[in-house]
Amino acid sequence: FQSDSYLCMAVPVPTKRDVYIVDFVPHARMDTAHHMLLYGCQTPVSTSGYWDCGSVKGICEDEASIMYAWARNAPPTKLPKDVGFRVGGNSGITHFVLQIHYGNIKAFEDNHKDCSGLTLQMTTKRQQFIAGIYLMMSMDTIISPGNKVTNADIACTYDSYPIYPFAFRTHTHHLGEEVIGYRIRNGRWTLIGRQSPQLPQAFYPASKDIEVKFGDTIASRCVFTGEGRTSKTYIGGTADDEMCNYYIMYYMESRHATPFMSCMEPGSAELFRHMPVLPALPVPVESHDMMSRVMSGHKTVTADNGNTGLWYVIMFKYNPLGDTHRNHDEVTAWPEVKLQLGQVSGLALDSYGNLVIFHRGDHHWGVNSFDNIARYQHRSKGPIQQSTILVVDQVKGEILKASGRNTFYLPHGITTDKENNYWVTDVALHQVFKLSSQQRDVPLVELGEAFTPGSDRRHFCQPTDVAVDPVTGNIYVSDGYCNSRIMKFSAEGQYLSEWGAGNRGPFRIPHSLAYLPDRQELCVADRENGRIQCFVADSGEFLKEIKKEEFGGEVYAIAYSPHSGGLIYAVNGESADGYSSPIRGFVIDYSSKDIVNVFRPVDQEFKMPHDIVVTPDDSVFVGDAASGSVFKFTSGSKPASHKAQTVSEIQPAPPPIYQRQQKQPPGEEEKGRPEKIKPDPSTRQGVSPALMTTLLLVPLVLVVSIAVFIRWRKSRVYGGEITHAFQWLCSVPGGGILGKLKGKAVGGLNLGNFLATHKGYTRQGFDRLNTEGSDHEKEEDYTTDSENEEYSAPPAPSSSS
Repeated sequence: FQSDSYLCMAVPVPTKRDVYIVDFVPHARMDTAHHMLLYGCQTPVSTSGYWDCGSVKGICEDEASIMYAWARNAPPTKLPKDVGFRVGGNSGITHFVLQIHYGNIKAFEDNHKDCSGLTLQMTTKRQQFIAGIYLMMSMDTIISPGNKVTNADIACTYDSYPIYPFAFRTHTHHLGEEVIGYRIRNGRWTLIGRQSPQLPQAFYPASKDIEVKFGDTIASRCVFTGEGRTSKTYIGGTADDEMCNYYIMYYMESRHATPFMSCMEPGSAELFRHMPVLPALPVPVESHDMMSRVMSGHKTVTADNGNTGLWYVIMFKYNPLGDTHRNHDEVTAWPEVKLQLGQVSGLALDSYGNLVIFHRGDHHWGVNSFDNIARYQHRSKGPIQQSTILVVDQVKGEILKASGRNTFYLPHGITTDKENNYWVTDVALHQVFKLSSQQRDVPLVELGEAFTPGSDRRHFCQPTDVAVDPVTGNIYVSDGYCNSRIMKFSAEGQYLSEWGAGNRGPFRIPHSLAYLPDRQELCVADRENGRIQCFVADSGEFLKEIKKEEFGGEVYAIAYSPHSGGLIYAVNGESADGYSSPIRGFVIDYSSKDIVNVFRPVDQEFKMPHDIVVTPDDSVFVGDAASGSVFKFTSGSKPASHKAQTVSEIQPAPPPIYQRQQKQPPGEEEKGRPEKIKPDPSTRQGVSPALMTTLLLVPLVLVVSIAVFIRWRKSRVYGGEITHAFQWLCSVPGGGILGKLKGKAVGGLNLGNFLATHKGYTRQGFDRLNTEGSDHEKEEDYTTDSENEEYSAPPAPSSSS
């Protein structure tokens, strides 16, 4: 045990259900602990005792999310009403890890024990908004000795769903004088918050009514002084190094919740040249005054209807269409803001009804892209630097989220599964990938060998599309431009089977797939044969073929809708042999094979419609590779049964707003929200006394059960919510951490190891990177409201999707 030690301990989340942290109460002293960090993950480095997390061991084997940070005797942090950090259940967080940085062992010269830790107040009540942390860090700042002012600037373009900052926290070591954060939109700088890092490093209230959405820039500056130093000061984890950290605590809609995001990119001098000049720092807010300051700055949200556990769900029930011959008209005003797209190769829908676009950025598939054995010839150009996957609001066309930078060379097909993962193909890489929609860098599944075409079970040759069975998770790959086959794999990527075309000749570029969930069939757009073939998905047995003169010899993409007994949507294209028909979209009755409708753009023509999807309300989107655009068409008449029904139900666990979607791959429609069982009307007329009594007993039974399970640990209940005392690390000088836990324990993470995995990161200036200052020991009793830092969250704007 020595100065600048980083010690960690992991404890499992005390339940497998979804629970929400709504309060953090620190127990520490700044003369003992330099900082505490609380992280959440699935696989901590160790689950027994404590370990040195400042070493190469690190904190977690998987991704870790920062949930709380403390230093310099910061007061408790109480989240706004209806906002919580989600853990347990399906959150991806099964363990807490607490990291404590002990800056100077002289604090233990009197041989006292250290029981620094946290109390977490958690509730099983579903929160309307989910909290998260956005961390901004400077990695390469050098403070020259004697310099009066050195600025460390950080800036990143935000590329996810909207967040609403409600608190901020600053952290430097001794040389830091001010840390400030902004949102930049259309050249306008809006202050999020600024504070001296030499004050208690608590979460202070952010400017009210701040929203950060896709395309905004988040910027931060740390102001240092080098006066009094005789040598250069680097970013590092010891007391003699410096740090520049700006934490933004935010909330976002639960369906889009991302618990942790970070920005480590240096801000450009040109950008910060326009930073507003602010007056001297305002009078510091004393910790006992924070609550009143925050409450006066934010509106209180009251989403509760007075019945604990009662929530409302918008559910859709679809009946078969009464009319089959419906016109589809182009929505010429869509998108409202022009999308900057390359060749659009694939479209999909996610479970929220958003459109997912897969495009090629500045890469193009031309005549010289491949040699005569299908090897990609422009590998030296590197991957596409732009975001290739865009999540777009289907109503207005606004970009909600972007990912897929520096990953693909020539994107082709995309589809989503029931968990909103992306299944994509890249014809240059000759590979198929399963990617998390949460923008993680490592593919969840990777099939094929990069840049290596082949025809065996482990290789593809320019694979075009993927379809997913929403029940089994099995996937189907159309392979492709060189191989004329359909390959079937398990959800984990294990090869199962393959087959070719039906009894009317082989495939000539199986280009697009559509899974028919109500029939358990797979249909294939056999492009160069100008036909659609359908098979039993499980066995590959041929069922039917649809081939029309109107197709003109080419069928590029297909999608499926279960309405009217089954409709296939298709787009054709120009024929390579010179014979062609007008390029259009088609609606085809699956049973009769009759074309019941055609559609095309109003003011321009399709050039190369490459993929198509259809929504549950019969809107159609077509991606055109040649023009780099996406067209939207809406049905002239919509079924009267497409009505939203507000239904009150009582359940202990948060419900999915929609049932699992059944989605098809890039040329196929993602199944909309399938039929749900219509609840009995009586459930909307009130709750019986017996049922209410039972429900009121559920929390009590849960609390008693937990108390029995962890009776040697501290657990208290406040206002019907569970409070767990995570009394963390009790250490003795020379003996390290005893590891005795009082109540439920939580944990933390070492940022030095976390950041060491990032591109361009070097460890110059430190071995261990910490982010906090020290803290003050709190009384074990739960603090009063007047001692808590409390926030109120304004309601998030309702999504247009």
